[in-house]
Amino acid sequence: MKKTSNQLLIGTGLLLFGLIGSVFAQSMMGQPGNGGMRQGNGQGMMGGNGASVGMMGDNGMGSTMMGLYAPSSRPISQDEARRRAQGFAGRYSAQVKIRDFMVFAENDYFQVVDVATGAGLAEVLVNRYTGVVQPEPGPNMLWNTRFGMQGGQFGNGMMGGLNQGRQVPVAPARYTQTAAQKLASTFVAGYLPGSKVFEGMPFPGYYTFDYGRKATEGMLSINAFTGEVWVHGWHGAYLGEVK
Repeated sequence: MKKTSNQLLIGTGLLLFGLIGSVFAQSMMGQPGNGGMRQGNGQGMMGGNGASVGMMGDNGMGSTMMGLYAPSSRPISQDEARRRAQGFAGRYSAQVKIRDFMVFAENDYFQVVDVATGAGLAEVLVNRYTGVVQPEPGPNMLWNTRFGMQGGQFGNGMMGGLNQGRQVPVAPARYTQTAAQKLASTFVAGYLPGSKVFEGMPFPGYYTFDYGRKATEGMLSINAFTGEVWVHGWHGAYLGEVK
């Protein structure tokens, strides 16, 4: 009898563990049919459509959980944000510069670019209120074949220190930047009627574009291998670019 009871307890424990694991996996990956981690429109770990609440909060990485602020909260200065951005960029390589320092309501965004080639390496966010600097979620973490999770950027844990990015052997990209921009244009025609796609930047494994009606209103990325679209839903309203 005692042996049977122990077996029942063990079985119940395993069942509960499985259920908890399933719920946790769904919270990370997003709900099926809503884009999940790939498209960014679900309720997953990487942000979502701007209204969802995931593990990182709905304001992008480095935000307070649930996006809670005191009424007296004020953003850090642009000079301070740029200083922090410059310091963080050096963690990718000694030969990099920052490009497209864009200000959004929730965070400041910038691209890390290779000085020698002009190629994009990674996308990074500076939290406007806390000043925390972290790799951008979404495509930068999951599609970047050199500095993302595939390339070893998070080899010491998802939020650990950056490793030196390495080139992971991958098949040739299916979509060129021009082809990716056409896919983006097709998507935004329905996503934000009247909008168009502006300048883009290639990154290892994907491309990122600005889009909007008369001027930039948001950003999205196109997977270079699958053509999938991932809207950057964690920025908030676009406020302008810092030269």
